Amino acid sequence: MNASMLSYILFSCLLLSVQAQNCNVRDIIRYTKRLLDESSERCPCKETAASSCSCLPIAEPGHELACFVEGTEHMLKSNVSSNAVVTRLNLTFQAQLERNLCESLARGDQCQYKTKGNVKEFLKKILRTYQAISKSRA
Repeated sequence: MNASMLSYILFSCLLLSVQAQNCNVRDIIRYTKRLLDESSERCPCKETAASSCSCLPIAEPGHELACFVEGTEHMLKSNVSSNAVVTRLNLTFQAQLERNLCESLARGDQCQYKTKGNVKEFLKKILRTYQAISKSRA
């Protein structure tokens, strides 16, 4: 096992242990704001072969985590934004979904949505969702 793999495993374990204490709301809000500031994609979501815009799921209530996992995985594959930050978000969402850490969000493993949006719309959905959790805890 090389050093980078070991550091990745340790980071993942640390992330999971911190997440077990709460929904990690503050970090998710911070990372999402950072990605929104970095994101330059303003094009409309059009699912055509000629479109270079990413179309990401805008989750139905109760299915946010599965859609956040799916959307961040797509962002990682498409190199849409800062991979380190998107990776952190993706790992966080996966852990929350698998361990039912954010009970107000998890209702199943399937992403259910009626619409798709571009990267900015997707990130704004994440931000609004976790800001609402933060307000309900205050």
